[in-house]
Amino acid sequence: MTTTRTIRLRRPLLAGTTAVAAMAVTVGFMAATPEQAKAATGPRLSLIAATDSVTLTSWKEEPGVYLDLGTYLTAEGTPLEFKVTRKSYKDPVTITQTVYEGGKAKARTLPQGTVKDFSGLPGFAEITVTDKTGKKVASRTESFCPNNASGRVRPDAPATSKYPESCPTNPFTLGSVWGVEKGWAANTYGGSYTQPVKLAAGTYTAKIGVAKKYRDLLGIADRPATVKVTVQERSWEDGAGAAPARSATAGEHAGHGAAHQAPAGHAGHGSGHAQTPAQAGAPETSGAGPSYNVGHGPLKAAPPAVPWAVKRQQSARADMQAGDTTGQTDGSRQAPALTPRSARPSGNPSVPNVPKPDLRSLPAYGITISDGGQNIPGKDYLAFSANVWNAGPAQLVVDGFRSPGKAKMDAYQYFYDAAGKQVGYTPTGTMEWDPRPGHVHWHFTDFASYRLLKADKKEAVRSGKEAFCLANTDAVDYTVKNANWHPFNTDLATACGQENSISVREVLDVGSGDTYTQDLPGQSFDITDVPNGTYYIQVLANPAKRLKETNLDNNSALRKVVLGGAPGRRTVTVPAHDLVNAN
Repeated sequence: MTTTRTIRLRRPLLAGTTAVAAMAVTVGFMAATPEQAKAATGPRLSLIAATDSVTLTSWKEEPGVYLDLGTYLTAEGTPLEFKVTRKSYKDPVTITQTVYEGGKAKARTLPQGTVKDFSGLPGFAEITVTDKTGKKVASRTESFCPNNASGRVRPDAPATSKYPESCPTNPFTLGSVWGVEKGWAANTYGGSYTQPVKLAAGTYTAKIGVAKKYRDLLGIADRPATVKVTVQERSWEDGAGAAPARSATAGEHAGHGAAHQAPAGHAGHGSGHAQTPAQAGAPETSGAGPSYNVGHGPLKAAPPAVPWAVKRQQSARADMQAGDTTGQTDGSRQAPALTPRSARPSGNPSVPNVPKPDLRSLPAYGITISDGGQNIPGKDYLAFSANVWNAGPAQLVVDGFRSPGKAKMDAYQYFYDAAGKQVGYTPTGTMEWDPRPGHVHWHFTDFASYRLLKADKKEAVRSGKEAFCLANTDAVDYTVKNANWHPFNTDLATACGQENSISVREVLDVGSGDTYTQDLPGQSFDITDVPNGTYYIQVLANPAKRLKETNLDNNSALRKVVLGGAPGRRTVTVPAHDLVNAN
């Protein structure tokens, strides 16, 4: 199958990537046999409702009501934990459950077809809504992301959840970790990436249960929750608050929870992005994961739910879990301070024999035809999203230092030993201030480059975008060694400095990548005079090879595209990339 894109982007709001649906259809799902279910042990899981009644708002300007019903899956005894991986884009996505027995972790492989992607367990929650006469007015199933951690259910539970804050939906994700911490609850509501339901103002009864295949697989009791629902109709013009969180659009990054308001000065992170209208936050009780900034990556995750108590008897013994306090796969090092040093490094530069980052590129996606936002007749641009990620085993840590009166900073890469002690540094180019709206921060130069290659792999067009403010926007593979499940900078608000900064530190954590959309002239490819035919979009990390890596041979990724159409009405067809049939 191939995907043909003929959409022409006319305004900045539509310049982002195409949303990836959070729902997936399960094909060929095989339930665990009674022998498997008996042999496997795991957490005690329960579906509960935080309240027996909720009030939902139907906005006149929105297509319906989002069913945030306040239902949660709780884990007791041990955490519920999954590792979701694929060996390559030629291999299907597989899932294993990590079962803790006596403080030891054991892997339990779940049936093939349990998941099709990394966005969550498909068809997990079954919801029916009836009106006051008992007539069924809505029925649906929804995916469940176990990483929608919303709070503890008892006071002796671990103070924090070690699991990531969302389930990735980047089509080229390679590995993810999902989990509900012991003594915690994960909201079964998927945030604004679920579909709304048409409900008129009035009162209803919602019944929420777990699909039988997951009850059998995970040992969840068949006890559906019942919630009374009051729907009230309002308008944004009422002046009684912000608009609700919206579904993912072409102006938002694919997947990852509900939309959130961008920090001032950081809306639109791709180079040259105009600022887009702020998106309202998800309800505080939603537990929705982080959303994605237009053009560049996720904003801060939705606030956790307001604490709520659940009546249950405390276990006779205090269950302890290995690794309660670590947010990394093996308790490995990371740069101890993510704030810049106040002075330039002293001593002679050196590149010690310690672990280093491994920068890799994902194939381009979100590929479409644009006019570059200029609405110039006859002009055609090929817009796309690109991601460079760090496969580890060490963080990429770059500091910039400014000499008084100088327009640029001198950049240095730092190196750390296994204990987290800095043991070396080396010059690695410069940082430059970008004053344009949507940026207003320091860019590290020569981090990545983009080229449109002909069928014979010779260069046809090059993007002018090569300077970046690094941020951990995408969880590309949280199963690699030393992956940090809680990266420090995910929204640009903390690491890219101000115009008067004397120094800046930018970090790309292990397991995470940084997505930029290339949609404006100078960064997208001008294909006005490029003949129709087959081409490849090349995403190239560390093009000048100034950064020190463990491997420089895996920095390039290619995505095949086929250009067609007539001038001013060009089209692009995007064939599947192995098993990934997503643009």
